[in-house]
Amino acid sequence: MAQRVQSLDRALDLVEALAGAEELGVSELAAQTGLVPSTAHRLLGTLVARGYAAQNPVTGRYLLGYKLLELTSGLQDRMARLRTAARPHLEAIQVQTGETTNLCVLEGRNVVYVDSVSGTRSVRLFTDIGHAIPAHTSGAGKALLAWRDPEDVEALLSGTELTASTPRTLTSLPALQEDLAKIRRRGYSTDNEEHELGVGCVATPILDRTGSPLAAISVSGPTGRILHADTADTAGLLREHAEQVAATLVS
Repeated sequence: MAQRVQSLDRALDLVEALAGAEELGVSELAAQTGLVPSTAHRLLGTLVARGYAAQNPVTGRYLLGYKLLELTSGLQDRMARLRTAARPHLEAIQVQTGETTNLCVLEGRNVVYVDSVSGTRSVRLFTDIGHAIPAHTSGAGKALLAWRDPEDVEALLSGTELTASTPRTLTSLPALQEDLAKIRRRGYSTDNEEHELGVGCVATPILDRTGSPLAAISVSGPTGRILHADTADTAGLLREHAEQVAATLVS
């Protein structure tokens, strides 16, 4: 399991607490983060000096600093480029399949939906942009994990329980690792009601030049319409579009 630095954990707890409020005093921040006030005050001094927090000169209370905007601007630009490159392909896949098509990225142990085109069938799924679910429970999440180094996946997922969203969720690391190996061999992943009963998913990764996953494209809908004899054909369609997205991103 990856080692954690306690002081860094504590400083990030303070940043996250500040993100949820306008301004907070040292005592309030200490109470929210479980720190003693003296430790909170010392860490806040470093955060202020580095621009991650700011202190109101009138009230003495703290708020987020503008340094975070500087850091996130690069992420926003990268995400905008990914969504722009992928959007026409999501729309094309949706037209061809009639099903909801998603663009997802891995964030820690979760997969986050960053774009989606809703299906046009009478029974269809709707995806909330920004919604995050445990990666091990979803087709897109497993596609993103399967193309990562197995040691990285073990470091990411070991040490804490793999929660079950349904009775079909893989909740042991060895079982998940076996599934990820199969996914990589066949070139696509599936979610057979592992996140939500009655819902199936097929997904494939968008890979960079080194073969590492940048994002994943998935198609989801009622299990019977998604997982059947022609599932491999759907996966081939996703893979074709994923390769075209990747070519756009690296050009």
